[in-house]
Parts: sequence; C-alpha cells; structure tokens
Amino acid sequence: MYKLVIRPLLFLFPPEFIHNISFIMIKIICMVPFMTSILRIYFSKNYKVLNKKIFNLNFKNSIGLAAGFDKNAILIKELSLFGFSHIEIGTITPKPQDGNKKPRLFRLYSEKSLINRMGFNNDGVEIISKRLENLNVDCIIGANIGKNKDTSNDDAWKDYLFCFKKLFHLVDYFVINVSSPNTPELRKLQNKNLLFDLLNKLQKENKKYQIRKPILLKISPDNSQNEIDDIITVVEKLKIDGIIATNTSIDKSILPNTKDYEEGGISGKSLHKKSTDIIKYISKKTKNKLTIIGVGGIYDHKTMIDKFNAGASLVQIYTGWIYEGPGLIKKMNKIMVNELSKN
Repeated sequence: MYKLVIRPLLFLFPPEFIHNISFIMIKIICMVPFMTSILRIYFSKNYKVLNKKIFNLNFKNSIGLAAGFDKNAILIKELSLFGFSHIEIGTITPKPQDGNKKPRLFRLYSEKSLINRMGFNNDGVEIISKRLENLNVDCIIGANIGKNKDTSNDDAWKDYLFCFKKLFHLVDYFVINVSSPNTPELRKLQNKNLLFDLLNKLQKENKKYQIRKPILLKISPDNSQNEIDDIITVVEKLKIDGIIATNTSIDKSILPNTKDYEEGGISGKSLHKKSTDIIKYISKKTKNKLTIIGVGGIYDHKTMIDKFNAGASLVQIYTGWIYEGPGLIKKMNKIMVNELSKN
C-alpha cells in the first residue's frame, strides 16, 4: 500500500514540504479516538527476545530513529508508536536558527538516497526543552547537540555545554555532533586537540551529577583512517560511551555516475558500504570493546545485519524509513525474531 499508493503521492511534492505536511498528518491521525492504540498494536509489538541493555538503558529492540527526522521534538509520542526502541532528536543548538537557504533537501529516487544541506535548522534548546518536560513515552530519547552557525570553533564547547546542561534531566543519552557537512568549519572539531577539549569539558560536567548520562560521538564517514585513529584515542582516553557511525557523506564517488548532484550530505542506500566499512574498522581497532551505533543506508533486514556483522550493537534509520514506509521496523523486527527462533 505504501509503495504502490502513498509514496508515489508523497513524492510528487518537494521533500522538505512533504516532510512538514507528514508531521501535520500524523498529528491529526493520532487525534482520532483509539488511533494511537491501533497504531501501537499494529506497529509496535515488544518481543522480549529482542530486548537489549546498553549504556544501562533498556532498549526494546535494536532499531532507532536517527537524528534529523524530528529535529524539534514535535512528534516523539506519535513516532514512538511505530516500533522504534529509541528516538534521537536534533541536532539542537542553543539559539534557534533557520538553517541554510531552501531548497536544501533532495531525493535520489533510483538510489533510495537523499542529499541534504539543512544546516542545523531547529527551534533552539529553550523551546525544545519545554516540549520534553513531562513527556511519557515507551522508548528511549537521545539528544543530538551541536553549535550555532555563528559560534566559532574556539567557543563551540560553550554551545555544547549549554545544551547538555539544559537537556540533562530530560533525555536518556547525548550525541555530540561534530560531523555534519552543512555547518561551516564544524567538521574541524573532529581534530584531535579540539575534540579532546570539547569532550573533556562535557565529561567533567557529566560527572557532577549523581547518575551520569551516556555520551556518544557522531563521526563523519569521510574521515581517513588516521583521523579515525585519533578520534578513537580521544574517545577511549575520556571514556566516552560510544560512537555513532556515521553522519552523511560529501563524497560523491559513492553515487553511481558523474551527473551534477546537488551539494550536501548523502544519506541512504548510497552510504551503506562506506558507513559499514567504518564500523568494521572501529570495531576491529577497539577489539569490539567500544559500543557502536550503525547509521547509513539501512533499508531492509540484510543491510541492518550488515551493520551488526561489522560490529554495531544498535542501528538507526532515517532515509530507509522514508523510502520503505512505516511498517519497516515491524518487518525487520519480525524477521529477527524468526531467525532467533530457528537458532
């Protein structure tokens, strides 16, 4: 139904426009009496065999919704009905910002991929934190945090620390985003010295609380092995809880031909191999001791298993969900349960 009827209709419209319209439609649908219960029963069965405990958090399955889909924590309750074990909001910055000029989101339909140059458009941490107060959902919530565009890299730590403090009691874990290609100079924060300074300040703040929150680092798929080695050194030294591999890529060689593509970060099927290779490298380098969340190009059970075989403990989906539809999480979880029962 989704691929035959709904997706073709949705894809008649520009992607960012239909993304916003979809949010309104899901809100309206969930206002219909009993609809939330129906959606939860249909999409969100909790199989005990899929339950995982990681970072001392109880994940009902291995599949989460990646940052970027619900940047502003507008739809968490509704999205939790579709079977995700965790939902990552953001990227969130201290001050609201509009992001880059539109159009800034593009479909590569034949590749089941997207290109975006959104630029951390979000409502700002003050407004978003209010939406999280008294939120009651049956999934884990992560906050992906970043710096404002007009904040220099020397002062970037102040933005991350501000968001960290503001959201500390409202979310279950944090993701430090230093890898988006759409904020000028942001990826330079992956430099060993800058990264150490940033993460060290966050860890010192984290340790002030009676119960600390897991901190993960989201890295670029375009890093060299030497750069990844430096990142691993910092992560291990500061006892950062894990790495999310990976963000979007600006490496156009992963696309199928030399056509003139839009500028921005590539996500979806085209990114699958590149991100999986990085997961495999990090896992081997750390002797499987570092927790990795795999992101990039997951659109079916096979691509998810590729990430697990490479060394990921959890996975996140965004682009694949758009192309494959709302039943994807249910479908993949059911296949996993069937395979586990055979063993």
